[in-house]
Amino acid sequence: MIVFNNVSFSYQKGEKILDNLNLELKPGLVLMVGPNGCGKSTLLRLAAGVEIADSGQILINGLDLWEEEVRSRNQLVYFPEYPDLTPYATIKEVLDLVCLLRGKPIERGVEALRKTGLQHLMRRTVRELSQGQRRRILFASCMVGDPSVILLDEPLEGMDHQMQKEIVSWVREHMDDGVTILLACHNFQPFIPMATQAVTIRNGQAVHVETLSSNPHQKRLIVEALAGGSGIGLYHK
Repeated sequence: MIVFNNVSFSYQKGEKILDNLNLELKPGLVLMVGPNGCGKSTLLRLAAGVEIADSGQILINGLDLWEEEVRSRNQLVYFPEYPDLTPYATIKEVLDLVCLLRGKPIERGVEALRKTGLQHLMRRTVRELSQGQRRRILFASCMVGDPSVILLDEPLEGMDHQMQKEIVSWVREHMDDGVTILLACHNFQPFIPMATQAVTIRNGQAVHVETLSSNPHQKRLIVEALAGGSGIGLYHK
């Protein structure tokens, strides 16, 4: 579960992206949609602990993200939109470090590289890779842990068809394990059948549909309405 209590955040003084936002996300797949600049990536970065809120509190399964950093972040997996990796490290060195931090055997990283089709490049440095390959490293890193909270920012961007199928399948598997998944994307169609909740940011506040309809057509209409900025019986949560 992810809880935002009265969270405010701004990149520049006087220009709030989030304004005393309150939001409670329960286990399941939460689609975060909306126009560019509404605050989707910002919300994910705050939930991941990459940014610190100006005020308010963020809880990961009841643990304060900043007061109980180690315990709360051990439960997190974060897939950012833009890869930010040490350029001169090899792919294997990156995955070895992830395994070390997660307390997992090195073989777990090797298996993740195999699943993402990077095992033959494991001795290459990050700077030698394409943008798509760098995103594959990020996804391989996500596969190493056993998270209870997963944060994904445009996970299908720059991925080929086979890799997109792998990511969708991975999300489905973790949903079955009772994980809370917050996924921001423009290409949300592959995830709609699995989605249990939807959220967008409007004027610094969260518009949250806590239970999506089981009717696939109705579910799609609601998500598309949120993405387009209209209401259709939604409420602030």
